[in-house]
Amino acid sequence: MCNNVKELEGRVALVSGASRGIGRAIALKLAEHGARVAVNARALENAGKVAAEIEQMGGEAIALEADVKDGRAVKEMFGEVTGRWEKVDILVNNAGINRDTLLLKMSDEVWGDVIETNLTGAYNCTKMALRSMMKLRWGRIISIASIAGLMGNAGQANYSASKAGLIAFTRSVAKEVGSLNITANAIAPGFIVTDMTDRVPEEMKQAILKMTPLGRYGQPEEVAELAAFLAGDKASYISGQVIAIDGGIT
Repeated sequence: MCNNVKELEGRVALVSGASRGIGRAIALKLAEHGARVAVNARALENAGKVAAEIEQMGGEAIALEADVKDGRAVKEMFGEVTGRWEKVDILVNNAGINRDTLLLKMSDEVWGDVIETNLTGAYNCTKMALRSMMKLRWGRIISIASIAGLMGNAGQANYSASKAGLIAFTRSVAKEVGSLNITANAIAPGFIVTDMTDRVPEEMKQAILKMTPLGRYGQPEEVAELAAFLAGDKASYISGQVIAIDGGIT
């Protein structure tokens, strides 16, 4: 795309969990394409740093503090966005956590925290975003799943279940609101270099590298490019899909 083209000019995007990693990269990329971006994080200070980056590159952004698994906090967050910019055109459900352990060692709290953040959080945000999108009769919902939701992964029963649920959720939403010119798609990243993957043991990193046909790890910016494409008009006939970006693992 030509650097002078602002395909998302006039659009308003909200990116959850956007203070670092994939979420940060997506927020910056959407702003680069002309969108006004609401940057969400659980800590306002962290969201503010990304919002400041966007403003330094000439974009428009606001920082929003909310834990997406808290429905009331999400409602207030969307109220702030629509109060300032009147609408939400693009939602990126990126907020997610992992609490890895073998199933027999997994506590109810660890199970619930991951499911509530990764899956219920997307439910809370999508439900609020649709209120604006249905009035506009236009919208883009992009949820960041994982190849763990497609393949499963030992030690990640909670994480894999949350991401598989997010994929099914996305496909269901696509069928519900497609007639209103609203698309819903999921991106399933493989091993992307982020703070989360930095905590993976080195031997596991090497095993994943050997499994990857392209022979390297992915970068957050590569996921962001796909998200920006799905957010624009060129992807208007793509809906209900899960697109893996994993170097060929799946």
